[in-house]
Amino acid sequence: MTKELEISQKQIENRIFTIRNEQVMLDRDIAEMYQVEVKRLNEQVKRNRERFPESFRFQLSDMEKNKLVANCDRFETLKYTSTNPYAFTEQGVAMLSAVLRSDIAIKVSIQIINAFVQMRKLVGQETIQHLRLSTIENKLLEHDQKFNRLFSALENANKLFI
Repeated sequence: MTKELEISQKQIENRIFTIRNEQVMLDRDIAEMYQVEVKRLNEQVKRNRERFPESFRFQLSDMEKNKLVANCDRFETLKYTSTNPYAFTEQGVAMLSAVLRSDIAIKVSIQIINAFVQMRKLVGQETIQHLRLSTIENKLLEHDQKFNRLFSALENANKLFI
């Protein structure tokens, strides 16, 4: 019997990492949310290998795993495992819901995908704001240069009349 798990958007967002320039979730976090063992989750993926190309799921390198352990205390136990965790992209999470057919897996997958989408929107908004600020900054620099030329011209003209 499984307990009903309520997962907040923030809890999901805190489990999304950027690795290899991809936003991903680790197999252990997904398994916990789906209420299955990591081993069982990965077994299902192996049985359906053709559904999980490298762009959907990849295994972390030793260096990536060590960096994750160093930056996040909750992964301390990874330090002692011989097998590196797998990282799932948004598409990989969507595909997981097709191979893990439990009600919880389906509900949680929807929540996770919504979190990925929301984070992508936020990144897009931040990019737009950054571009706007860069444009304003460039205009200010341009105006500063024009004012400097104007002040120099005024100083030179003032020297001619003295």
